[in-house]
Amino acid sequence: MARNTQPILKRCRTLGIEPSVMGIHKSSNRNPKPMKRKQSEYGRQLTEKQKVKFIYGMLEKQFRKYYEIAVKMPGITGENLLTLLESRLDNVVFRLCFANTRRESRQMVNHGHILVNGKRVDIPSYIVKEGDVISIAEKSRGMAGIKAILEKTEGRVTPKWLEVDRENATGKVVALAKRDDIDFEVQETLIVELYSK
Repeated sequence: MARNTQPILKRCRTLGIEPSVMGIHKSSNRNPKPMKRKQSEYGRQLTEKQKVKFIYGMLEKQFRKYYEIAVKMPGITGENLLTLLESRLDNVVFRLCFANTRRESRQMVNHGHILVNGKRVDIPSYIVKEGDVISIAEKSRGMAGIKAILEKTEGRVTPKWLEVDRENATGKVVALAKRDDIDFEVQETLIVELYSK
């Protein structure tokens, strides 16, 4: 399986993302390099696409597939794309504060620690639906690593489209994420423009 192994802080600095969006709470000691020249329209579109791909931890082929699904859905394509990305199981596990980062949540899903409606799901790209109940498997809750993660993420805020019960390590998808629920700056119209050329 292909995966992105770029250094996170360096990539955040390049794309202009706050490391906290990625779930990392430390900063780089280096000063960001000022842009030497004005970016072209294509450059802005490409940077926006790379930023969203990096945040959700996807490569081009998978991201393009989500865009094609979003185009076929009723409504605004850019908002549909963001809703689909937020509905991925690995992202929902991260949003429920069951993991420190999306990479960590992807690993938890891959290793079979996450249940959806009581059934083990080991596919990080699984799309959750409204009403789905996501929980950490009973056996996994006792593991030292998962206990440490839950303690570390205790103070984090859960988005309003999710309900979480920290004592039982379960969460519920109350509604699908909307455009207002995205907690980082993104111009999804630029991504749509790039792909619709």
